[in-house]
Amino acid sequence: MKIAVVGATGLVGSEILKVLEERNFPVTELIPVASERSVGKQVTFKGKQYTIVSFEDAIAAKPAIAIFSAGGGTSLELAPKFAEAGITVVDNSSAWRMDPTKKLVVPEINAYTLTKEDKIIANPNCSTIQMVVVLNPLHKRYGIKRVVVSTYQSVTGTGKAAVDQLFAERTGDTSVAKVYPHPIDLNVLPHIDVFLDNGYTKEEMKMTNETKKIMMDDNIAVTATTVRIPTIGGHSEAVNIEFENEFELSEIYDILGQAEGVVIQDDPKNKIYPMPLTAHGKDETFVGRIRRDESQPKTLNLWIVADNLRKGAATNAVQIAEYLAKHNLVEVAELV
Repeated sequence: MKIAVVGATGLVGSEILKVLEERNFPVTELIPVASERSVGKQVTFKGKQYTIVSFEDAIAAKPAIAIFSAGGGTSLELAPKFAEAGITVVDNSSAWRMDPTKKLVVPEINAYTLTKEDKIIANPNCSTIQMVVVLNPLHKRYGIKRVVVSTYQSVTGTGKAAVDQLFAERTGDTSVAKVYPHPIDLNVLPHIDVFLDNGYTKEEMKMTNETKKIMMDDNIAVTATTVRIPTIGGHSEAVNIEFENEFELSEIYDILGQAEGVVIQDDPKNKIYPMPLTAHGKDETFVGRIRRDESQPKTLNLWIVADNLRKGAATNAVQIAEYLAKHNLVEVAELV
């Protein structure tokens, strides 16, 4: 199967190539795509060098799937052109997520809704993905009434320039360009994306709106505070969940223990709980600090951690591609 990766030189694009290789996706031909200034450069995939091409050449090559991670503006411009050529686009930007004509997919939850007609498929926000993977099986059992979430998000969610800023500040290098309005090393910024008229940031409203769309329930109330912290391994979330129905903690452990893509790490006596350091490089979503909220009934506290470049972006996109391939939902051009 021919696969194009649009934005192949970025942090997420590089991770997509790594995930495709690790999961042994059936790539017969890789078509790396990037901005004009990168055309002609090379990327490595499975020990072989591939030359970066323009989007026109990528469309002409007729890949079955194009995984996009090149920003919202690029996606809005180019994804329809790929789709018109019969290429199925899996897009990692926010461009199509809340478009009512596009599916917003976390494979463990709603991949079954995909059809051959879905030519542009949206990959959710990184912080939303790891939360809903844990929420969905609990919602099926108890009915979720309200979610209060506070995030602790890695600088890798902003991109390579943010990582460069963090380490430059750590070494006292003042020559590196700043991507945050304040220092990030030894600091915490309660500010991810732009502030909106309602006082929330765009990131916070993504979590609210995307959760409802993915879980197909507009009655779930979600309120979020998203925070950037000086880590690089992954995103962490403190999640408070109010259910419609009463629960037993033993049942919570059973449900999450059987949930696809979820790993329980919850042994506080032995200081075992999810951390970005131990989630880094892994595809699973880790959950711990599982405890009843003693301040009100039918309410649970959780701590959720996942590698935001993996399950929060690249892995989720590749899993969508895997589902499309497995269920013959893409057009495969004849190999010449």
